[in-house]
Amino acid sequence: MKKGVYDFLKGKFLIHDDAMKNWRFILFCTFLAIIMIACSHQAERKVHKIAKMNKEVRELRSEFVDTKKRLMQMKMESSITKKLSGSGVTPSNVPPQKIIILR
Repeated sequence: MKKGVYDFLKGKFLIHDDAMKNWRFILFCTFLAIIMIACSHQAERKVHKIAKMNKEVRELRSEFVDTKKRLMQMKMESSITKKLSGSGVTPSNVPPQKIIILR
């Protein structure tokens, strides 16, 4: 038992006659570890990109709501009347008439 542990710690399993299968297994495990690390980094990049895009979406949504609010205020009859009061244009006192076209 002790001899097996000492041989392992000294690395004799890498230089024996059947060491080629051990080297292949070690290279395979190394390759899998590299792939795992690469996938982890790629996933982390995607998480950061998603967080950045979510922040941008919130900012754009806030800007949209603010712009929509300003548009609604500009479309109000009172604001239009204030802007056009200097040019002499006033709201009509006569209600509009409905035009009916018969075929």
